[in-house]
Amino acid sequence: MHAPTPVSFREALLYWLKLGFISFGGPAGQIALMHSELVERRRWISEQRFLHALNYCMLLPGPEATQLAVYIGWLLHRTWGGIVAGLLFILPSLLLLIGLSWIYLAWGHLPVIAGIMAGIKPAVVAIVIAAAWRIGSRTLRNGALAAIAVLAFIAIALFEVPFPLIVLAAALAGLVGGRVSPQRFGPGGGHPADRKHYGPALIDDDTPTPAHARFSLRGLVKACAVGIGLALGAWLLLALVYGVDGTLTRMGWFFTKAALMTFGGAYAVLPYVVQGAVEKYGWLSATQMIDGLALGETTPGPLIMIVAFVGFVGGWTHALFGPAALPFAGIAGALVASLFTFLPSFVFILAGGPLVESGRGNVRLTAPLTAISAAVVGVIASLAVFFGQHVFFAGGRVQPAAIAIGAAASVALLRYKVGPIKLIAACALVGVVLSYWHA
Repeated sequence: MHAPTPVSFREALLYWLKLGFISFGGPAGQIALMHSELVERRRWISEQRFLHALNYCMLLPGPEATQLAVYIGWLLHRTWGGIVAGLLFILPSLLLLIGLSWIYLAWGHLPVIAGIMAGIKPAVVAIVIAAAWRIGSRTLRNGALAAIAVLAFIAIALFEVPFPLIVLAAALAGLVGGRVSPQRFGPGGGHPADRKHYGPALIDDDTPTPAHARFSLRGLVKACAVGIGLALGAWLLLALVYGVDGTLTRMGWFFTKAALMTFGGAYAVLPYVVQGAVEKYGWLSATQMIDGLALGETTPGPLIMIVAFVGFVGGWTHALFGPAALPFAGIAGALVASLFTFLPSFVFILAGGPLVESGRGNVRLTAPLTAISAAVVGVIASLAVFFGQHVFFAGGRVQPAAIAIGAAASVALLRYKVGPIKLIAACALVGVVLSYWHA
């Protein structure tokens, strides 16, 4: 079997665009899609090189599937290949969420829309519970890690400790634990030794690192300078036009911090977004946040794209451009939130990629990151409690229908492994039926 012919920029562009429209199922589903297409079918990259890139992306804050797309696009077609791969991967999700956010705010009061949301909200709580269970069963391998998860839950749920402080405390605990008891904080899992081989790949195990992907101090400094310059320039422009305390300016700074806190995936950073966007700045309500997560679960692309919904609702409700231009204010908020959330991911890959390529085979999970992963489980569990309070006890009263839908959805996810899209569609239908039944 011969290695595939070189991939043209146009061919790669069409693939990344297609992936952006079909990448449902969260990070695991998106990574599986890329593996199936790029490793098994097209053989653009070998299994070993794919997993090497994935290991690096999983160590970074930010959406790992997006970063993996940027990494492979960069390996294939230099800097612009990475930028185009990342942008096309998230663009369909961004456009869909802007459209759904507009419909939600403009017509969300209609009975059919209200019924759909009433059915989806309990499903969202079940999805978050399932995420906590899934990550916890993989991460909490011993009592020390379980204790970190419990303490993280107590810290954020009862004492409202900011998420960045929880991450810092967990990292310090892992640093100490890795020295005192390294066997408890060592990396778990790992990839099987008997990796499959799908034939020669364009970027194979022994393919020399392309010239553009070789490490140089100058390249590292240049990538960091350009990335930081873009972020700082965009933020200063917002500050100049709207003032340091302007809503869009605050969004830029807040979502930059959120982007650097997304260890463990989107569910881990959502409590931080809730603390800031809901409780501190009042860009949207807790109920709207749940609705936004529901919409995010129904669209392709990274789940962290829910920040576009947060930005849209924040811009709309604050009427940034006056009451006659609410949609434009919402679009501005969505674009600002998305820009500052995803820009760091591009910088991490384009700046750090050459370092990773130069040390292929030596990427290791550290004890602090293991501890952070454990803390993330507790944080996600607190998110489930937060959402459950607002769904199952809305208005200070027990909601039997919501509890029943949530319980059935949990069983469907955990016991029967029903996919989130099918689950949400079924729960939405139940919500519509119940809304008309009680009308």
